[in-house]
Amino acid sequence: QVHLVESGGGLVQAGDSLRLSCAASGRTIENYHMGWFRQAPGKEREFVVVISRSGGSTSYADSVRGRFTCSRDNAKNTVYLQLNSLTPEDTAVYYCAAVATYFTRRAEAYEYWGQGTQVTVSS
Repeated sequence: QVHLVESGGGLVQAGDSLRLSCAASGRTIENYHMGWFRQAPGKEREFVVVISRSGGSTSYADSVRGRFTCSRDNAKNTVYLQLNSLTPEDTAVYYCAAVATYFTRRAEAYEYWGQGTQVTVSS
């Protein structure tokens, strides 16, 4: 069992930056690809980024590529998401998730999820 806890969300203005963290416990995350997803009010959950077990590979959604950066520190059992140049369209609850099998964008494949952290961007 992997327990994931996101933090770092908040209320910011357009153009600002935030750094989200996802701290894991229960098992080491080095055996898991880690993903970030988000869900805005009234919208379906949306893929943001996936990072491979070693951190050597990442895949970003087109909407965030070039603005968001995902990294991980397996020694600290933590994954990070740096959000730059935020816009109101980035307002959502951000979730981290873990999958042991495939490097995938498919939310259905992920086995463990955090409770989410709210990011609100004002214009």
